[in-house]
Amino acid sequence: MTLTRRCAATGLTVVLVLLAAGTTNAQLDDRFANDPRASTPDTGPAGRWRNARRTAEPELTDAQKEELERLRSIGYLSGTNPAPEATSVTVHDEGRAWNGLNFLTSGHFAGARLMDMDGRVIHEWEYPYLEAWPDSTHLTENEGTEYWRVAHLYPNGDVVAVFEGFGIIKVDRDSRLIWKRHEGEHHDLTVTDDGRVYVLTRKAHMVRRVSPVRPILEDFVTVLDASGREVRSVSVLEAIENSPFSNVMNSFHFRKGGDIFHTNALVLLDGTLADRIPAFEEGNVLVSLRQLSLLAAIDMETEAVEWIATGMWLEQHHPVLLPEGRILLFDNKGGGRNYATRSRIVEFDPVTQERTWLYQGATNNHFHSEMCGTVQPLPNGNTLITESDNGRAFEVTREGETVWEYLNPERSGPDDTLIATLFEVVRLPPDFPIDWAQGR
Repeated sequence: MTLTRRCAATGLTVVLVLLAAGTTNAQLDDRFANDPRASTPDTGPAGRWRNARRTAEPELTDAQKEELERLRSIGYLSGTNPAPEATSVTVHDEGRAWNGLNFLTSGHFAGARLMDMDGRVIHEWEYPYLEAWPDSTHLTENEGTEYWRVAHLYPNGDVVAVFEGFGIIKVDRDSRLIWKRHEGEHHDLTVTDDGRVYVLTRKAHMVRRVSPVRPILEDFVTVLDASGREVRSVSVLEAIENSPFSNVMNSFHFRKGGDIFHTNALVLLDGTLADRIPAFEEGNVLVSLRQLSLLAAIDMETEAVEWIATGMWLEQHHPVLLPEGRILLFDNKGGGRNYATRSRIVEFDPVTQERTWLYQGATNNHFHSEMCGTVQPLPNGNTLITESDNGRAFEVTREGETVWEYLNPERSGPDDTLIATLFEVVRLPPDFPIDWAQGR
């Protein structure tokens, strides 16, 4: 069911999409608590609004201070699952796999690798956290400082990378630091043609209108210029509060403290689908909120959410807007309780709610990642999937056949018994320039 509403305060047309088949108005009211435009004592005034800043904050308790430190250090383990005997490239159907280069980040080190289709390492970058911030020794035991959570490779060999929940760096092809920033960067980034970096950031602090007792992690979509200087930053929390969808925060799934949204992905929209969904106009940003199993489109100018969708997936990651106007995403838990089939790759039309493709594991071909995971559509129609927890990346056809598979050869955990997490494998085109890497 699709509901279209116009916000009287902003004049924006907003669309709420419920992707669960057969959803009724009663179910909609139960999940999102009545009309989001209504003014109630719990939600505050209707329309676009901000709470006034308070000049005097109560002293934090010891428990609140401890919770703040815990939130600041939330990260991912460098490995979670037992290591298999097989390693590196185990399947390579040269006739059906899309040939290219593979750029990856792994939980075993603070760096990235570029390798060919057979797993041969072409180039490697590494820049440890303490080299960037040597005075932060108190943070070195946090998982987010041990690896690069996500990275982007420039054609000249430069790389911009995120230490999960802590900071972002840019290094050159020889891993020499170009710039750094330590403002809670996490999970995802994208780089524009003019060099701007869109990155998720977060802040652990008290927001008493959300939780009077517990601190929260507040997520932001932050824009940096090519030199790493902040251009603007939009609060995901305020973007929801400023929209007709603020009552999602009254839903059963909303946590009244801690990591309230766990925003784990951002997509800079290019105007694809804007003729069908105005919220997808160029310059807006699509974000993924894992805690609410929700996708939301944010207008970066009005700083308000204009569109949300939920219902077909559970605790998802990495939405991708396809040129044909469909959305592809990694559905971590929507396949049910069976470990073998719990994770899925879902492709759907966000307007008609039609599911146009599904990849799911089987009892003889398990597919599951409790955390993380990415998906990349390839030019030949295949899909590259990173099954992060199992340290596995694989390419499948539309029929679900595996034509390329890579198992991380690196290990982590006690006595190196765990396969290192593969945070992301990105397939680059075969003509991606690597002259700077030759002979290295």
